[in-house]
Amino acid sequence: MAKDRLALNEADLGLLLLLLGCGALVTMPLSGILISKLGTRKVILGSVLSAALLLPCLLIISDVYIMGAALFAFGCSIGSVDVAMNAHGVQVQNSYGKPIMSSLHGLFSVGGLFGSLGLGFLIKVGLNPVHAAITISVLLVLLLVLQYRNLFNYPTEKEITMKFSHVDEAKAVSSRFQWFNSSVLLLGLMCFIVFLSEGAMLDWSAIFLRDNKNVQPEFSGIGYAAFSVAMAVMRLTGDAIVSKFSSKTVVIAGSIIASLGIFILTLSPWIGLSLAGFILLGVGAANIVPVFFTEGGKIRGLSPAVTIPVITTMGYAGQLAGPALLGFIAHHFSLTIAFEAIALLFIAVALIYKFRKS
Repeated sequence: MAKDRLALNEADLGLLLLLLGCGALVTMPLSGILISKLGTRKVILGSVLSAALLLPCLLIISDVYIMGAALFAFGCSIGSVDVAMNAHGVQVQNSYGKPIMSSLHGLFSVGGLFGSLGLGFLIKVGLNPVHAAITISVLLVLLLVLQYRNLFNYPTEKEITMKFSHVDEAKAVSSRFQWFNSSVLLLGLMCFIVFLSEGAMLDWSAIFLRDNKNVQPEFSGIGYAAFSVAMAVMRLTGDAIVSKFSSKTVVIAGSIIASLGIFILTLSPWIGLSLAGFILLGVGAANIVPVFFTEGGKIRGLSPAVTIPVITTMGYAGQLAGPALLGFIAHHFSLTIAFEAIALLFIAVALIYKFRKS
């Protein structure tokens, strides 16, 4: 719709969509500063209201430059609320005393599925796209208003500092240089790899099935569907798994299963077995990132307002850069080799996590 309304070719549309990701990447690191100054509740409030206001506008803007600015602003809102929600989720989990991050990420996946289906349903029952988007925005604002008082008000940097009796430890929390803490960067790097695999499945799985497995174009999306459903189901049941097994077992076993799934989907001559490979990839990768966010929120001497933005930004960068990196490898070698490179990166995650210092 936007492509036709703005009279864009595929390349121009791609550049516009890139602004959405750039907005998120720019805002994610800055969100930590906002959280430390205002608390997560206020950041969630501002980000959600901004996204709700901008969503209908994306369906009516007819100037390409204004659309670019709106997409960038919308990306800023999405990136900010993503960081704030994860920081808030860590706080709720720490207060609850039991793992819940997998379920939260699972519901995020379910929300993405129902969001796209919901918009289609509203259009199907007779609303035009603009009115359908306004309906979704109104529901979003209504949910925020009803639940705002139930959100934890994550302590600001000043309040955190007052809790520490030792000046050095207080400085450790507030120092911006803690963004470069090796433990945080290592978790961020591993998140980059896992998110890279998600981006690869979104952008390349259909092309892989069509060109390498001779799947008809109308059915080529089945691989990503199998991967997504497996990941959502595993995340919704992931808290019980994390409670029963150690985080090290979940990450190492999950990485090995994900790697095995990729090798099966690339090497199998049967489409059924290839789909099983997509499922194994989703099963293995599902609970790795929630574990990383949980651990990022527990690093001694560091506030989640510092660690979560770094981990989120690096992970999201992997999701954005992943398809381009795979395209580069596929151009010089093959798409099969590109997928298998991701499998090797999962093995690297397992090894890094096994031998890293806690």
